[in-house]
Amino acid sequence: MNLFIEQSLNGLQYGAFLFLLASGLTLIFGIMGVINLTHGTFYMIGAYIGALVFGSTGSFFAAIVAAMVGAGLYGVLVESTVIRWLYDRDHLYQVLATFGLILFTNEATTIIVGRSPIFMNIPGFLHGSFMLLPNLAYPYMRLSLIITGLLVALFLWVLVNHTRFGMLIRAGADDRQMVDALGVNMRLLFLSVFGLGAMLCGLAGTMAAPLLAVEIGMGERILITTFVVIIIGGVGSVRGAFVGAMLVGMVDSMGRAYAPQILSAILPASVADTLAAGLVSASIYVLMALVLLIWPYGLFPARS
Repeated sequence: MNLFIEQSLNGLQYGAFLFLLASGLTLIFGIMGVINLTHGTFYMIGAYIGALVFGSTGSFFAAIVAAMVGAGLYGVLVESTVIRWLYDRDHLYQVLATFGLILFTNEATTIIVGRSPIFMNIPGFLHGSFMLLPNLAYPYMRLSLIITGLLVALFLWVLVNHTRFGMLIRAGADDRQMVDALGVNMRLLFLSVFGLGAMLCGLAGTMAAPLLAVEIGMGERILITTFVVIIIGGVGSVRGAFVGAMLVGMVDSMGRAYAPQILSAILPASVADTLAAGLVSASIYVLMALVLLIWPYGLFPARS
């Protein structure tokens, strides 16, 4: 029972982390129709800025603010100098241009901070664990990531569903040409959405930095999983991104906990461990395939 509860919390934590990345990407992909491979680099930049600011100031709050501002400004720069010219181009141009930006950003970051990974200490107030049950303690740092994800989900729900800006986002996801014809400044809307997505990546990077090594290329490793999340949830849907992130987080977490146990009962241990690792890695793609077989546009698509 303790293992199930712990892995459920791990699934929520991983899902909350994926949601911070996927929420901005699904808005960019859904409204602008841009395949933005640089999304992972905003996460990497946020992690680097957060780790460096925390190391120099000791303030986790300052690290979060600096990471969000830094990643957001870089996102605005990327949109205004590169992405803006790709909206009406074929997706191949978008993939090639944003892939080039990945290479440029990685090399520029290497020149500035070097290739050695940076390790960020857990903030003092998040040290230790919370006793959920007599024999089950869960780290405060991981709980804070779950809470952050839920708060961001609430913020985005209010923003998208109860503000004029959110109304324009939903309208743009449904019919961009009509919104533009009604006199809305789509260039400013796109810039704002892109900057918001980059800021959320910066937040995710800082929250994950105490749990992971901050290193060059860390954004590319999580990018494919983030795309899986928004495909499962439905392109352009924040609700879909949240549900998709939680599903992926739970499937991954439960698979890592129970797949080795189940396979070791019927196979030799050496074979079971290798096969379990492969099955867990493939599980989220199997989940995506099953969802698309039943719901071709994802669980909660913003547009048909």
